[in-house]
Amino acid sequence: MSLPTLIGFLFGIVLVLGAVTLSTDNYLVFLHAAGFLLVVGGTLAATFVAYESRYVLIALRLMLTIFFRHRMGRGVLQGEVARVIRWGYMMQKGGPPALESDVKKLQGQDSFLAFGISLVVAGHSGPEVREILTNTVETTFQRNTVPADILRSMGSNAPAFGMIATLVGLVIMLDKMGADPSKIGAGMSVGLLGTLYGVFFARLIILPVASKIQQREEILRFRNYLVAEGLALLADRKSPRFIQDKMNSFLDPVLHYDIDKMMKGPK
Repeated sequence: MSLPTLIGFLFGIVLVLGAVTLSTDNYLVFLHAAGFLLVVGGTLAATFVAYESRYVLIALRLMLTIFFRHRMGRGVLQGEVARVIRWGYMMQKGGPPALESDVKKLQGQDSFLAFGISLVVAGHSGPEVREILTNTVETTFQRNTVPADILRSMGSNAPAFGMIATLVGLVIMLDKMGADPSKIGAGMSVGLLGTLYGVFFARLIILPVASKIQQREEILRFRNYLVAEGLALLADRKSPRFIQDKMNSFLDPVLHYDIDKMMKGPK
């Protein structure tokens, strides 16, 4: 569970509810089923019209995943450097065939890494491995960020449908103005709820989720480029120490891998 995400979401809800409770005793005035349905239903309808349903459903499913911890943490990056360095020592002793057992282990666990190491085992040169994996990284990133684009579109549509709900409420209010002018205030408050719902869903739920998904995919892309560079150097039969230095250049100095330190082990 991603506690910061959950805490941030709940804190936003508490802020809104706190503002309501501090402002009025009539809490039910903020509930309007028609406005809620128009905002949510209209946003979903427009999204299904604009995008293929398969991708819309994927985007909706991904909205729940932001509350779970992302598997690609900072410590993982240092582990990837250590893994490639280990493969470098294996290549020095047994050549590419020594890596075949790791290819089998990675299949089903990490498709990108399994594909990359299979290129090295197949005997491709470093530039060839780098070119193939760069194409893989970018196409994968483009596919995986489609849900974020869809959610950003939903985030822009929600306030618009909130405004539509408000206009519908205002039309109804004006139609009844002649019969009972005293109800103008109540009708205006109900009409404005549509805009409130639209902005609330866009700014607290939909757009933050889109940003989180985008950021996680960017982190994964960075990790994949790090691994791709290491595998390209592995294919060129570079020394483990050179691989270490080149891969460390991608990382925060705090995360730099040190072969000598790891060989000595903890004191």
